[in-house]
Amino acid sequence: MHAFDILGDPVRRRILELLADGELPAGSIAATIGAEFGISQPAVSQHLRVLRDNGFATVTIDGTRRLYSVDTGPLQEIDAWLDRYRRFWTNRLDALDTEIRRGRRATRKEPGDA
Repeated sequence: MHAFDILGDPVRRRILELLADGELPAGSIAATIGAEFGISQPAVSQHLRVLRDNGFATVTIDGTRRLYSVDTGPLQEIDAWLDRYRRFWTNRLDALDTEIRRGRRATRKEPGDA
């Protein structure tokens, strides 16, 4: 499965957002995702499996708990792929920043200022 196919699903993106803050037990992930998306625990488990099988998440077994965390490898690969396209928006964002700064300077000047 291609990385963008995996990240194209909003449930899997949300799981990765949760895991970006640190390791979480599967039960906690299932409860949060179930409440937010209205899906069952087995459905959440399937999404976790897709993330794990495709290298986006790792699992550590601690007794009866499964603790999930982000594996940054595939995200770094996506970042590297996107790098060739950054030039399309970086210059525009730099230009926007310049215009915002000009606007701020203009509003700070009082009428009659030199």
